[in-house]
Amino acid sequence: MALAALARRIFGSPSDRHVKRFQGKVAQINALEAQFEKLTDDELRGKTAEFRAQLEQGADLNDLIVPAFATVREASKRVLGMRHFDVQLIGGMAMNEHSIAEMRTGEGKTLVATLPMYLNALPGKGAHLVTVNDYLVKRDAAWMGQIYNFLGLTTGIIVHGMSDAERKAAYAADITYGTNNELGFDYLRDNMKYTRAQMVQRGHEFAIVDEVDSILIDEARTPLIISGPSDDRSDLYIKIDSVMPIIEEGDFELDEKHRAATFTDQGIEKLEARLSEDGLLKSGSLYDVENVALVHHANSALRAHKLFRKDKDYIVRNDEVVIIDEFSGRMMPGRRYSEGLHQALEAKERVKIQPENQTLASITFQNYFRLYKKLAGMTGTAATEAEEFADIYKLDVVTVPTNLPVQRKDDEDAIFRTAAEKFEAIAQLIKECQERGQPVLVGTTSIEKSEMLADLLRKKNVGSMNVLNARHHEQEAFIVADAGLPGAITIATNMAGRGTDIQLGGNLEMRIQKEAEGLEGAEREAKIAEIKQNIAADKAKALAAGGLMVIGTERHESRRIDNQLRGRSGRQGDPGHSAFFLSLQDDLMRIFPVDSMDSMLGKLGLEQGESITHPWVSKAIERAQGKVEARNFDIRKNILKYDDVMNDQRKVIFEQRIELMDAEDVSETVIEMRHDVVDNIVAKAIPPRSYPEQWNVEQLEAAAKTYLNIDVPVKEWAAEEGIDAEVITERLIAAADAHAAAKEERTIANMAAAGSPNPTIMRQVEKSILLQSIDGLWREHLVTLDHLSKVVGWRGIAQRDPLNEYKQEAYELFQSLLANLRELVTTQLSHVELQPRPVAPPAPDLSQLRETHIDPLTGENDAEEGSDTIAGALGATGSDPSLKPIDPKLLEGVSRNAPCPCGSGKKFKHCHGAY
Repeated sequence: MALAALARRIFGSPSDRHVKRFQGKVAQINALEAQFEKLTDDELRGKTAEFRAQLEQGADLNDLIVPAFATVREASKRVLGMRHFDVQLIGGMAMNEHSIAEMRTGEGKTLVATLPMYLNALPGKGAHLVTVNDYLVKRDAAWMGQIYNFLGLTTGIIVHGMSDAERKAAYAADITYGTNNELGFDYLRDNMKYTRAQMVQRGHEFAIVDEVDSILIDEARTPLIISGPSDDRSDLYIKIDSVMPIIEEGDFELDEKHRAATFTDQGIEKLEARLSEDGLLKSGSLYDVENVALVHHANSALRAHKLFRKDKDYIVRNDEVVIIDEFSGRMMPGRRYSEGLHQALEAKERVKIQPENQTLASITFQNYFRLYKKLAGMTGTAATEAEEFADIYKLDVVTVPTNLPVQRKDDEDAIFRTAAEKFEAIAQLIKECQERGQPVLVGTTSIEKSEMLADLLRKKNVGSMNVLNARHHEQEAFIVADAGLPGAITIATNMAGRGTDIQLGGNLEMRIQKEAEGLEGAEREAKIAEIKQNIAADKAKALAAGGLMVIGTERHESRRIDNQLRGRSGRQGDPGHSAFFLSLQDDLMRIFPVDSMDSMLGKLGLEQGESITHPWVSKAIERAQGKVEARNFDIRKNILKYDDVMNDQRKVIFEQRIELMDAEDVSETVIEMRHDVVDNIVAKAIPPRSYPEQWNVEQLEAAAKTYLNIDVPVKEWAAEEGIDAEVITERLIAAADAHAAAKEERTIANMAAAGSPNPTIMRQVEKSILLQSIDGLWREHLVTLDHLSKVVGWRGIAQRDPLNEYKQEAYELFQSLLANLRELVTTQLSHVELQPRPVAPPAPDLSQLRETHIDPLTGENDAEEGSDTIAGALGATGSDPSLKPIDPKLLEGVSRNAPCPCGSGKKFKHCHGAY
């Protein structure tokens, strides 16, 4: 470490070297400023066409950095009245070079993004700006879109509730703003469509991810999932929950560090006895094969009761259990715990139990954003996660210097023996700040602690305060906007305002929105002038009191979260102050103890209410956080290794689907599949180098009937002199091909006789069956891989590498999927009898499906809204709009002449079985 520090002092950090390298281009851009100021609006706008012409003639995009950045800076001055600072130009260059620009809060990242976005939109292949919620998408696109529109580029937005046509138009724009969830779900939905025309995205060329640490690290902990409902087992959850009160201390063990809970032998005996009494345990041991489901439910119920706490991990709202994110303290209505845990919590809290969902399509953010040929990001806190960004995304972190020197004072951590002493000291400091008119922002880790602190302050007669947590998140933007008023006290659960600045004296935009709403003309102008005057006066008072005071009530596992809170103070050269108060009873200190801290405090003989403050102590805590972050990184990295296996297979399936959709005629693929099936059934019935008397001719005849729908005299063939497997194969292929050709001729003739001639009818049917078969088998494959990933870890006990075992079995399962696909498609096409009506690939229907993803930073229902009825995806079985919607699983294996499972009263072949 000492050598690394010495090297940095001599040579500078990598970020310093990047910044120094960019200074030359900054000087060139500044040299062009006077020249560009003389251009007319039309001449400045004409630069876009000029740059595009240069690119068409072979110019490299990086050759245009200087004139393109100069163009955007001049356009911004004319349209928005905002001139990019030199450090903002440096941030833009860093992002253009496939890096993350780390810029402090208030340094204008939104404006910085216009520089690389404009440059990378010039080739016309689309550039995406990804941010965390719909509010920021709309705000930033409307605000910065003025620059792009002035320069002749088009802008689109992707938010909830848009139709496919609107989405397609937005993606077709030069620059598209969208949320990470919407872009990821659009990718999944596109790969569930049945024609290329239905797909909305047009590729993944360039993207800038705003708040990149939140999206690519915090939110990347869980995948995006499109799922459909499975069987309702709510009664079982309720019965298992009723057993939990008998489970006492000694019946279970908790591992808070890994969020795990397990029954002891004593607990298992008690559980088995009670389950037997209730008639749930069908035979002897709980761990018999037939009781696997009970074990799963009992473990979920144990975790729900002993590990998860109401108002810390979740709240009950509107008869629903809503998760609270551990990092941001926000509600996440669109997110549900998996593996039955959410249902166990619902049973515990006596609210309506929602059915578990079956995954139909999923992707992690890591693998979605690695689709982009060129990826960049921006945030205020990325340096602490630089290793993960480099390892997973191949992104460097460039720390961009501030435009004005930082004047915030950061105190060393103050550590107390108990939480009560700590909160007493915090309350005293808050009271002192309010008395001198200094605004205070307090960060807490849970709703429970934020409200406990608020109660303590009320008892001490501290004046009015705003409590911002998951219970009051609707007013977040307005509460954060007022956090800079003199004497204001804002208590927040780590969620305070990404996207809304805490400005000393108040936020002009928010104040106008709140106080000047409905006013027009001179009256509105007068009100705005009054608001500006009030803000200036309040800012002077806040500055005189020392700027924003940020108080952290405990340290998080991640230093980055602490830095986000600390970074709320001291924006754009303002003075500020930050301090963290800790106790030995905090979760971090208790679960991940700092060595010798307790004994150190004991030796110092601290009196009640005293604390220790020393750089060595702060360093010790920082090292403890570093260990936790490294462990969490290893966990995420290991999960990603498993997901990469599935991702390779996902790419193959999605690419295959696109090839099939683009192909006008898939008959060659169908013929190859049919011939492969023949080879396979012959190989099973006729072993290599075997004699005819050893052949299983009955099995071969049955397989030919099942898969090919043909009756062939295999027994007679086997009795012929000199016959071999190759001849048998040739005869079966010829018979199967003749059967298919005869069926096609018959179908075309029937269509023509019915007055609906359609010579390509079989081509349409082949494509439709191919796509539906791929989708159905892929869904089953996802479930199998999910189960495999959960159990393969046990093989480590046998000294076998679980990851290698998973790779091997996943490969074998994928090979099996392809074999099943050939058999399924061949069987369906050989047995199907077409009715004389036009056939088209079925219109996708996702009415029963839902999208799910955690949004740790906003708590908005980011995946639920508009997802209960998702237009355009899976599940339809015919093109007739009058058919009742039905679960495709119910249609599997139904005889052609049996009643249709939808309950229409028609035969299956005249209803959902019609093609």
